[in-house]
Amino acid sequence: MNPRKLVIGNWKMNGSVPRLRSFAALAAAAPGGCPAALCVPYPLLPAAQTLLAATPLLWGAQDCSAEDEGAHTGEVSARMLAELGVRYVIVGQSERRAAHGETDGQVALKARRALAAGLTPVVCIGESAEERDAEQTALALRRQLLQLARTLGRELGAVVLAYEPVWAIGSGQALAPGLIDDTHAVIAELLAFHAGLPAGTVPILYGGSVNARNAQAILGRQQVAGVLVGGASLEAADFMAIWQAAAHQGREVSGIGA
Repeated sequence: MNPRKLVIGNWKMNGSVPRLRSFAALAAAAPGGCPAALCVPYPLLPAAQTLLAATPLLWGAQDCSAEDEGAHTGEVSARMLAELGVRYVIVGQSERRAAHGETDGQVALKARRALAAGLTPVVCIGESAEERDAEQTALALRRQLLQLARTLGRELGAVVLAYEPVWAIGSGQALAPGLIDDTHAVIAELLAFHAGLPAGTVPILYGGSVNARNAQAILGRQQVAGVLVGGASLEAADFMAIWQAAAHQGREVSGIGA
């Protein structure tokens, strides 16, 4: 597994140009060797490109179309995002699946479009509270991963996965670190069995009420390649603390020192 941890912030439908400026100011003192990105609403992408270009902080989008071009009013293609210097794009976030009815197939097509445009899709997967209570977490994850494997084939090795237990998002209570490690191990086993991808090939982030207080414990788990941060990514100081924790864990894993 790559010792470098990855931190992705998802601003959702929040943020402003002044807030981006505050992030740019703090990012000048960002930890080295640990990639991080803010995924902001579409209208803020030009400002992100301008304000963050001279910093180590990358920028990304929160969704892209499953189509490349055409009569799709309101849609934004991955190719358009690439023209704004976007590095990452989140697809399949649980709110998109629930509120917009996105299917596993649509999510997989979006990931394919992102890869074709030279972007790295951050593909969200996870189980609902009902699936968890019925002890169907592994089945839910298998269903989502199988669709990705069928659509992407070996290209699945180029994506980033984000495990989000849907019931934990916005609750303020992250999954216990040991359970996160166990679930990530299940995902790695599914990838090996159904896609032929050895453990560590696909980075698996954890998302679900990650904050500055619990980030170090979560990032310290062996199976966790990074975090997808929601509400805590809106405050520059909190995001920087999580970024620092990720850089610290990366150095420990690589043996560079504490």
